Amino acid sequence: MKRLPLSGTSVKLLSLSMFMFFFSINSNAQHQQFYSPIMGRWDITITADNGKQYPSWLEVTLSGNSMLVGRFVASGGSARPIAHVYFNDNKLSFSIPPQWEQETNDLKVEGTLQGDNLTGTMVSPAGKTANWTAVRAPSLKRTKEPAWGKPEPIFNGKDLTGWHALGNNQWVVENGVLKSPHSGANLVTDKTYNDFKLHIEFRCPEGSNSGVYLRGRYEMQIEDGDTTHPAFDRLGGIYGFIEPSEDAGKKADEWQSYDVTLVGRMVTVALNGKTIICNREIPGVTGGALDSKEGEPGPLQIQGDHGPIEYRNITMAEAK
Repeated sequence: MKRLPLSGTSVKLLSLSMFMFFFSINSNAQHQQFYSPIMGRWDITITADNGKQYPSWLEVTLSGNSMLVGRFVASGGSARPIAHVYFNDNKLSFSIPPQWEQETNDLKVEGTLQGDNLTGTMVSPAGKTANWTAVRAPSLKRTKEPAWGKPEPIFNGKDLTGWHALGNNQWVVENGVLKSPHSGANLVTDKTYNDFKLHIEFRCPEGSNSGVYLRGRYEMQIEDGDTTHPAFDRLGGIYGFIEPSEDAGKKADEWQSYDVTLVGRMVTVALNGKTIICNREIPGVTGGALDSKEGEPGPLQIQGDHGPIEYRNITMAEAK
């Protein structure tokens, strides 16, 4: 069969197609070839001068061909973006601006990678230096769907049996309601939990703030409906990480409810009967967590250090 000669336009289109094809292959190859051992999620433990330990968290990801960026959670506050993570010769460093700190200096972090462990120092915006260590965060992926036990009350409506305060206790029980009348200590269960279904009801006064920490590490935010902060920092969010799909909250001083299912890192949340988070992954610990030992069971913690709050009808169904 006789072949017809290609027109000038056809030649240009063919050349452009070939260029784009080889450019795409080259770009994909470059992207696939780049790897840094610092990439991934890290559970951090910070040790202060007084020997007290605080949880923290770091995630390092790839942006483009070779730029490392990330997210960081300090002992308090929400996850903060890291514009550039520097990593050379197993040495890590980055800095981020202050969040809730009063000072204007950056938080500066340096570390050294040895195998699957990190060690280093961080300098707070106030200029205080603390040592820290980190291990790779577990995936917490489950291989099968759990079977659930019967929901059982973990607050008896009479007293604090099964709970203890982390400090001087201000919590009281009145008419089946667990109350923190003013800012004070947080309250945690004596028992620890792995995967579970939680039902908890709460009433938050105007101007107040609280939270429910799943396994003592992941905060379900509770507040009075303030809309000045990002959605993941408001009612219905996993603090600093996951925002609710809609605003299902009621007004301040009204009774509301959370129904939470936590399986590994995957969480589903209903607020006042509406599903607002559906099977989303919690990347890591949130500010104010009890510890960063994500592979272990943990207690339920309710926040009492941010103003008055009330709870009632708390039940838990555990995975068998």
